[in-house]
Amino acid sequence: MLNWHPVVEYEVREIEFKNRKIEHEKRMQHLLSETEQLKKENARLAASNARLERFERDHSSGLTPHPSTGDSWSS
Repeated sequence: MLNWHPVVEYEVREIEFKNRKIEHEKRMQHLLSETEQLKKENARLAASNARLERFERDHSSGLTPHPSTGDSWSS
C-alpha cells in the first residue's frame, strides 16, 4: 500500500505557494501604483513650490525701492 500523504502535502504546499505568489504580485502592483502616485504628487508639489517662490520673489522685490536712475519726476 502506498503512502499518499506526501503527495497530498506537496500539492497543498504548491497551492499555498501559488496563493502567496499571487498575493505578493498584488502587493507589488499596489506598491508600484502608490510609487507612481507619489512621484506625480511630488512633481505637482515641486511645481507649486516653484510658483510660490516666484510669487514671493516678485512681491518681495516690489517692496524695496528701486535705485534711482536720475530721471525721476521729483528733481
